[in-house]
Amino acid sequence: MLGKKLVTAQKRGETRALCLGLGMVACSTMMYFFIGITIVPFYTKSVWTTETVCKVLKANIKDKVLCANSEGSEDEDIFPYPCLQVWVNLTASGQEVMLYQTEDTLERNPKCSYVPGKSENIKEVKARIETIASNFKKYQTFPCYYDPGGTQTNVILSRLYPPKGLLFAFLWPTLMFTGGCLIIVLVKISQYVSVLSAWQ
Repeated sequence: MLGKKLVTAQKRGETRALCLGLGMVACSTMMYFFIGITIVPFYTKSVWTTETVCKVLKANIKDKVLCANSEGSEDEDIFPYPCLQVWVNLTASGQEVMLYQTEDTLERNPKCSYVPGKSENIKEVKARIETIASNFKKYQTFPCYYDPGGTQTNVILSRLYPPKGLLFAFLWPTLMFTGGCLIIVLVKISQYVSVLSAWQ
């Protein structure tokens, strides 16, 4: 009787462990799919792949510009903010080009180097932009990214999804997938050993 109970408990434990392993593999597969359709396209689409050194030539704050809620929007619901324009000397080519914060900044408003979020307070935005401008004037030289192919003549300060960030995004689903596969393998080995023991 005790032996039957132990066997039953063992089978239940193996079933739960197997379900856990399969669940981990399924979740990691979905995470891979999600990363593949969201982050990877942005990473591959970015042409600013080569790092170089930029030297600030001028950093000006112009009058408020209007940022529409969406591209091509004709609505009056727009967000005004001071326009920071930073021009730098690109060390790689010696050209005078405009600096943008990220790839997304250029798409949202090509006139400004920095585009704040629409939900932010106007006074906080103005203070932040003034701080950013003063930092650029204070720290004249810094690393930036440019397009080695020459399709984009401007540069960006930081990439939205650098190679390290992409590797970090794939780290967790990889660990989960490996752990799930390991659990499944251990359960199968345990079952195989049990069958051998029964035959003996």
